[in-house]
Amino acid sequence: MTKIVADTSVIINGQLVSQIESGSIRNSEIIIPQAVFDELQSQASKKKEQGFIGLERIRKLKSLSGSHGLSIIVSGTHPSSDDVKLASSGRIDALIVDMAKQNNAILYTSDNVQHLVAQAEGLETVFLKSEIKNESLEFLKFFDSETMSIHLKENQYPLAKKGKPGSFKLTQINEEILTKEYLELIASQILDVVNISDASTLEISKTGASVVQHGDYRIAITYPPFSESFEITIVHPIVKLTLDDYSISEKLMKRFADSAEGIVISGAPGSGKSTLASSLANFYHDQGKIVKTFESPRDLQVNSGVTQYSKLDGSFDNSADILLLVRPDYTIFDEVRRREDFGTFADLRLTGVGMVGVVHANSPLDAIQRFIGKIELGIIPNVLDTVVFVKDGGIQKVYDLELKVKVPTGMTESDLARPVIEIRNFENNVLEHEIYTFGEENVIVPVGKKVEKIGIEKLAEEKIKETFRRYDPNAEVEILSDNRVKVMVNEQNIASIIGRGGSNINEIEKSLKVHIDVVEKTSESESLTSNDLPFSFSESKTSLLLTVNRDFSSMHADIYANEKFVASVRIGKKGQIKIPKRSDVARNLMDLTSSQNDIKIYLKDF
Repeated sequence: MTKIVADTSVIINGQLVSQIESGSIRNSEIIIPQAVFDELQSQASKKKEQGFIGLERIRKLKSLSGSHGLSIIVSGTHPSSDDVKLASSGRIDALIVDMAKQNNAILYTSDNVQHLVAQAEGLETVFLKSEIKNESLEFLKFFDSETMSIHLKENQYPLAKKGKPGSFKLTQINEEILTKEYLELIASQILDVVNISDASTLEISKTGASVVQHGDYRIAITYPPFSESFEITIVHPIVKLTLDDYSISEKLMKRFADSAEGIVISGAPGSGKSTLASSLANFYHDQGKIVKTFESPRDLQVNSGVTQYSKLDGSFDNSADILLLVRPDYTIFDEVRRREDFGTFADLRLTGVGMVGVVHANSPLDAIQRFIGKIELGIIPNVLDTVVFVKDGGIQKVYDLELKVKVPTGMTESDLARPVIEIRNFENNVLEHEIYTFGEENVIVPVGKKVEKIGIEKLAEEKIKETFRRYDPNAEVEILSDNRVKVMVNEQNIASIIGRGGSNINEIEKSLKVHIDVVEKTSESESLTSNDLPFSFSESKTSLLLTVNRDFSSMHADIYANEKFVASVRIGKKGQIKIPKRSDVARNLMDLTSSQNDIKIYLKDF
């Protein structure tokens, strides 16, 4: 009889069984090395599906032996502990080759490396190349054009999510209760395809769980002891979008294209985060950028020019070492979850790589919160500059982060200034939250909207504003507390307000009986206080006439000439301000101005 030694690969993938069933192998002695049997037993003991499949194939070989004139024997010694430890280095494979030599047998294998080694040692070998089966995989019958995912569980009806991200319905597929044997058949088909097709990859294999990426299907298989029963969940993307398919403002599109390099896409599971991440990857690739992805499993729907990386030796940190050598412009980091993932994301961003991270969160603020404590607070704005929140498949909100040294909103004393991360609504630039260190804790504090001032506070503000508008017609006042105010003026007016040695500001403080902080006006505050009124200038025989819109009749206003305060007046009927020519106000106005353009009228906030 012909002697055949079978290795692990040719047993698991079923090629040896196929050869026997087709009649290609008859009247032979098939030797299964003890090392192969022990390896399959070890995998089965660890609840790995490959072990069960391999043992089932050996059982089938024995059942076929009688009708095909075969003799199935397990031979050889048990591998030592050192052999097991070095299995990944080829020690078990070497034991199988030795078994073929000792028995002067033909080695049957589907492992190309094993085949080449046997040939190099002068051993007769047959390479049974895995073939893709023509029959469809069983799970495909559950999918249609509207199915996002199917959920198959032992002793339950098959369920499917139908619809689109953010708008789907969980429906029952049919009336047949799923059996464990049926689910094991589906799992066996899937794991067979992993060994056959280049389009399939075993992404995760642990005790009680396996994750397979088959084309664009992400398959999670769980069984005891990890889950209480057999379950298969298969997710399939049904839409592939571009950025043009989203309702993105021109401002945000410009941000993505020109300056956003620390982007976080956040949202609840199934909200469409990965779809947007895929769209961004393809957008940057189409702009001529080198784009890579970090995924486990690799299920983003990206262009073929985008390279998809998984974990190297079980860690994205190792993948990052390789990534820096290939010099990408952007990296899409799908599913930033573990503490080390946040560190890797931050390290890559700080090296200058544009990063797009996908984070599970119920709000954009929660996404930022997940970075706190994992990286230093002060470098968060250097790592994140744009936080996008996705809901129901669309972009719902975008935050912009910036680090400033300031007194946190709501505090009044200047010695409380500290580094503060401002979180602003990207579209309208409104400050919504602040992050800073308070005591020993990092806190996120919402910033409330300013309420309309009423009563005595408003009158006090107007009195202080009137004092400082003699120096700067655009001066603005913010009351911080009962005895402290902040005055915002143009930079060139600060020196005259302070006076030599602070003498002038001291006199003003004594007069008003409050402590005054004089600061330079920012462009933001200027934009909020531009309230000078357009007017026309004319003269009568006895008066200078300044005419504004009739809507301002009976209101009070301040008149400035070349940024110097001249007078407070009441706007008369028909919007007319009359200034008698013989009055001091008229003389001052004529002395300080050479044209109408030198005069400004500011409405007072009564």
